[in-house]
Amino acid sequence: MEYRHLGDTDIRVSAICLGSMTWGEQNNEVEAHEQLDYAISRGINFIDTAEIYSIPPRAETQGATERIIGSWLEKRKNREKIIIATKVSGRGDAIWLRSGGLPTVLDEKNINFALDGSLKRLKTDYIDLYQLHWPDRSLPLWGAGGTTYRQPTQRAEIPIEETLAALTKLVRAGKVRSIGLSNETPWGLARFLKVADSNLAPRVVSIQNAYNLLNRTFEVGLAEFFQREKVGLLAYSPLAQGYLTGKYLGGARPPGARTTLFERGQRYEKPGVEEAIIAYIKLAKELDLTPTQLALAFVTSRAFVTSNIIGATTMDQLKSNIDSIAISITAEIEHRINAIHQLHSNPAP
Repeated sequence: MEYRHLGDTDIRVSAICLGSMTWGEQNNEVEAHEQLDYAISRGINFIDTAEIYSIPPRAETQGATERIIGSWLEKRKNREKIIIATKVSGRGDAIWLRSGGLPTVLDEKNINFALDGSLKRLKTDYIDLYQLHWPDRSLPLWGAGGTTYRQPTQRAEIPIEETLAALTKLVRAGKVRSIGLSNETPWGLARFLKVADSNLAPRVVSIQNAYNLLNRTFEVGLAEFFQREKVGLLAYSPLAQGYLTGKYLGGARPPGARTTLFERGQRYEKPGVEEAIIAYIKLAKELDLTPTQLALAFVTSRAFVTSNIIGATTMDQLKSNIDSIAISITAEIEHRINAIHQLHSNPAP
């Protein structure tokens, strides 16, 4: 396993991060613990979760994933060896996340409430990386806006200065070691960095956005932040929610698959997506690789990627995903990938 620095901190995380959002929904506690044990045996030391997990978010399962991780940490007694990343939910209508029907906004009261809940469920007294799951601002999230700019809806929002001030208190109190963003834009990241520098507050060390062969938009406005500001990408959906494996081609719906169960794959069901997937599958075959190996190895190989967040519902999937760390993306393979990208650029942003 390869290890990389989390921003400019002394925290070193595995180049592959174990995602956990299926635990408590598609995977039970026993299965999740098996995944954790195996991942750690392969050198993974980085686990990503969120207060809202498991997915799809429901009041009945909210916090289940953190509780499962907490029970594992308690049994294995290895907290000091594991880097835990979790997230506080941004503005939304999931009032069951907060006591007393509070709105989920990124103010101090909400952030403190969310963190205390995560600490309790995870059975720990600190979080290594605390992330804002999505911005408080009005934005087209999770691919809803495509690549076309749309004027955001005007609404009240918590100023970034106020959110960062709340996070700063948690860092200084020792409850949080470092902070990160998720589903954020270049403007948002730049603003957080500017406010941090102006107020001598903790700087953002990572940004967790979607990044895969079907969606390389991160490269356009955000990748430079790694070179200039040491803010690396924690890439989620490296397999485009499984679409890059080819299992959904032609409208197929395999039993037990995420899109089959929950119909949450709209981001990857846009014009041009299937043609791009077919092209990448053809390339993988010519290289004597599986589509999974090609897609994951490409993401992990990017210089601006701090860690590639994989997810699995079966042990076979998990083993295959971790095995991708051994695949090298040569200059020739990258050239061929980019040739496909030129013809099928970002069909699923």
